[in-house]
Amino acid sequence: MRVTRYGPSEEAGRGRLDTNTVARLDEVAGFTGLLDVLGALRAEHAPARLLCTLDDVDQCAYTSGHASEDDRLRPDSDDADARAAHIAAALDDPGSRVAWEDLPGERLGGEADVAALVEVNRDPDAFLDDVVLVQRVPVPRDDLAIAGIPNGYFTADWNVFQNHAIIRRLAGHGYRHVGIGASLLGFDRTAAPSEEEVRAVVADLQHLYGASGAWALLAALLPERPFLFLGYTEDFPDLTG
Repeated sequence: MRVTRYGPSEEAGRGRLDTNTVARLDEVAGFTGLLDVLGALRAEHAPARLLCTLDDVDQCAYTSGHASEDDRLRPDSDDADARAAHIAAALDDPGSRVAWEDLPGERLGGEADVAALVEVNRDPDAFLDDVVLVQRVPVPRDDLAIAGIPNGYFTADWNVFQNHAIIRRLAGHGYRHVGIGASLLGFDRTAAPSEEEVRAVVADLQHLYGASGAWALLAALLPERPFLFLGYTEDFPDLTG
């Protein structure tokens, strides 16, 4: 993997989202290696949070730009830090927050979604873009890191506020939001979950997706790995072909 670091004084040009893009990773081969690089970058940029792109970096950047045009998220300043702070404040506003209980039924659901969840969590390396951008997000909590790459644009996708509700819920299960792509939300945790924790996570995902399907297969995968991937877009199953 080739790591290109950007300094805060460098202009945001081609290959960066804005001046808060602190690194570009090329020839990314796997999620474990990506997490190792994020750990090193996190130490360099503490106390800010970091968020990286996952699948389809170009489409992720495109939809994030449109998602940021939501009137609640659009800042008055072009400064990258000011934008992130404005979006984080909007997400943290009790009047705008989406309650977990209001999320079921927001996706089309179906067994195809569950099958795609199993496939992506079984082999996440197959769905990572080989180019990953890493964003420094000057926010006080991990759940607000999505302010660095807000996403959720098309009508049948979960929007930014719904994604934030999901991120908050998974934080209660020990999962930290570390990445977002054109279709995926990515999380890590300090250790793989216990069987009891897996049951609680899968119950929440069933509540969230509102679908039957291969939940037992997903439950069997999660104790083996300290990460989790969710699809937040209408066409998420297309990612797995």
